[in-house]
Amino acid sequence: MAQEPDHPATTGLAALKALAQPRRQQILERLTLHGPATSAILARVLGLNTGATSYHLRELARYGFVEETEGATPRRERWWRAVPGDRRFPPRSRQSPETRLLMDELNHQAYAADLDLFERLQRESDPLGDWADAFPYSRGTIRLTRDELAEFFEEYIALLNRYKRPDELTPPGARPVLTRLLAFPAPDAPAPSHGVPGTTDETDAS
Repeated sequence: MAQEPDHPATTGLAALKALAQPRRQQILERLTLHGPATSAILARVLGLNTGATSYHLRELARYGFVEETEGATPRRERWWRAVPGDRRFPPRSRQSPETRLLMDELNHQAYAADLDLFERLQRESDPLGDWADAFPYSRGTIRLTRDELAEFFEEYIALLNRYKRPDELTPPGARPVLTRLLAFPAPDAPAPSHGVPGTTDETDAS
């Protein structure tokens, strides 16, 4: 089995193409959140046939996103798990036009799925029991240099890794918690229109 990498692994174009298939993203998320499963289990949950699910699993395994693992039953079944690790994508400045299109689509799908799940769980909070109020979120603004933003991000990843524990060290009552960080530079303020023909200055309504 693949070992968790000591350093972030850069995911290339071929791997991005393999991951861009929406069903594969669903499979990977399911394995990440709920642990190992067989192709039959995944097919039943996601509404696919086992042949399609098996194919998607093999493609994900080809690029190191999933791997075979020990099963939860004594029967001779192929169980799969998500491969842990801090996997990075090429920075935008080094992405080809094709890679950028793939990354934009992947991000769009992932952000939309996360927000949809967040909103749905908030509306259906009763089934969560004691976790009904467990929806912390924050929005703020800080002034940083590019180097400081890079440092901020690495500290955030280090914080996440502090709470990643093997099953035997995970306390009772713990459950998977989804996290997402968005940090981006604010656009430049528009230039003032003073003295420019054909424009008017905005004022507070009186």
